Amino acid sequence: MGPMKNDYFDKILWLLLGSVLAALAFLLWQGQHREGALAKGGSRAMERELTNQARLMLLQKLYGPVEELRRKGELQSALLKLDELSSQYPGEAHGYILQGEILQQMGVFDAALASYVAGIRLNGAYVDRRSTLSQREALDRLVAEGERSIVPQAKANPDNRTLAKALANLNYLKSRLAGGCE
Repeated sequence: MGPMKNDYFDKILWLLLGSVLAALAFLLWQGQHREGALAKGGSRAMERELTNQARLMLLQKLYGPVEELRRKGELQSALLKLDELSSQYPGEAHGYILQGEILQQMGVFDAALASYVAGIRLNGAYVDRRSTLSQREALDRLVAEGERSIVPQAKANPDNRTLAKALANLNYLKSRLAGGCE
C-alpha cells in the first residue's frame, strides 16, 4: 500500500473537522467568559449592597443624636444639632430630609417642602421605592397635605412669592413621586 492520496473529498472533510474544532474552542471560550462576567456582575451587586449598608450605618451614626432629640420632642434642639452636622457635612442629602421631617412636625410646611426638595435634588434615592433610604410614604403624606393647604392658598393669593415657591416645591415633589426626573 502506497501513500494515500488526498483527493477533493478528503480536503473537504479536513476543512469541516477544522471548522468544528474552531467552533468548539470558541464556544468553550465564550462559556468561560460568560461565567466570569456573571461572577463579576454578582460581585458588583454585592459591592453595591455593602456600600448601601455602610452608608445607612454611617447615616444612623451621624444623625442618631438628631433622631433622639426628635423622639424626645426637643425639635428646636434637633434643628440646632442638625445645623452643626450640616456645617461638618455640607451637601449631605440626609440632613435636608431630616430637617424637612422636623419642620413638618413643627408645622412649618413651606420650609419643610424646601428642605425635602433640597435633599431629593442631592440624592434621588429618597423617592426610590427600592432604596433603603426611601421616604416615599412620608413624601406622599406631605404632598397630600400640601394639596389641601398650599394649593388653595396659592390660588387665592397668586402674587404671594412664598406661596408660589411652596407650590413649585410641591409640584416638584409630585413630579418626582410620579416617576419624573430632575
